[in-house]
Amino acid sequence: MNRLSPLAIFTLLIAFVGLTACSKATPTDQAAANSNAGLQSQQADGGVTPQGQTKFFKGSIGSTLGLQMKLVREGDRLTGSYFYQKVGTRIDLRGTINKDGNLTLEEFDSSGKQTGVFQGNWKTDETGLDAIAGNWKGPNSNKQTAFSLHEEPIEFSSGVEVVARRISENNKKLKYEIVAEYPQLTGSGSANYEKFNQTIRGLVTKKVAGFKTEMTPDAEDPPLEVPEESSGSDLNIGYTIQLAKDDLISVMLDVGSYSAGAAHPNSYSEVANFDLKNGKLLKLSDLFQPRSKHLQIISAYCIADLKKQGKQKGEDSMLDDDWIQRGAGPDAENYSSWTIGKKGLGIVFDSYQVAAYAAGPQHVFVPYSVLKDIIKPDGPLAQFVK
Repeated sequence: MNRLSPLAIFTLLIAFVGLTACSKATPTDQAAANSNAGLQSQQADGGVTPQGQTKFFKGSIGSTLGLQMKLVREGDRLTGSYFYQKVGTRIDLRGTINKDGNLTLEEFDSSGKQTGVFQGNWKTDETGLDAIAGNWKGPNSNKQTAFSLHEEPIEFSSGVEVVARRISENNKKLKYEIVAEYPQLTGSGSANYEKFNQTIRGLVTKKVAGFKTEMTPDAEDPPLEVPEESSGSDLNIGYTIQLAKDDLISVMLDVGSYSAGAAHPNSYSEVANFDLKNGKLLKLSDLFQPRSKHLQIISAYCIADLKKQGKQKGEDSMLDDDWIQRGAGPDAENYSSWTIGKKGLGIVFDSYQVAAYAAGPQHVFVPYSVLKDIIKPDGPLAQFVK
């Protein structure tokens, strides 16, 4: 019988040791994979956050410091950045979150120096969107300032982000102040995205220009007399992103203005629902099949819902059935303020429309299940009712 050479025996021994090591490593590798899977599925409030999911938030520290925040959540680790809308400089964030949603976020400037810390709680509301609230404090300080953030449902897939632009003016001579914020899309060279930017910017700048014209007296008019106890006139415009996807963005503008000496301020909503795929501003009728009587269907649902809200509020309700019937009837003017969500349309009835001024604006959510039979099959809502 042939004998193996010493070299062959040595080679066989090396191979055997390698195979043994591989077989022992497999369970460890599998355990690590399982561990990562566990991190991927854990989220406060019982939700599920895929590993590495990016979330966008908008809110403020205190009552005046508006900010936007971007967070990436991987298991119990958080990374990201934020910036104050007045300044625009990004500040890095690193921190942790536990299974109860309690989080700590440390912030660092461009040199790596810690400049503050957020401590709060992350929760998911009934709409499925997240909110973070707590306190912020500077380094080496015990003074705390409350902060609150709400998630913006932004789901762009190509690195596009929504940033707030701000118009701010304080005219001491004419005694008025303007603070107007509006969204702009960055990170894309798409012509349709730029069309949206121009549309929303033009909408807001037109309102600013109109307000300034009202506040500027003609040469022959006497100077405007502002009561001593009045702080002057103002215009405030803010926005809320209701939906932002590669092909669709829905924005609600909240407009508030006050003229010195008036009994109370004026407030109303305005919307921009923009088809990013085709580069156009959407009308409500664009969502539905021709001759579908969409206004009648939406109106019937809203009237019933508003009356239900009135009964639930009882004696505290300022909703009047006759007022509702007029202000929520099937008239296009009654349904000029609407937004698009993943599960339905949001309808806003401004002050005075279906109730007294003191009741404020009223809101109705119309689920797509009510509208599915009339939604245009090749329209922007088709993706939500498949």
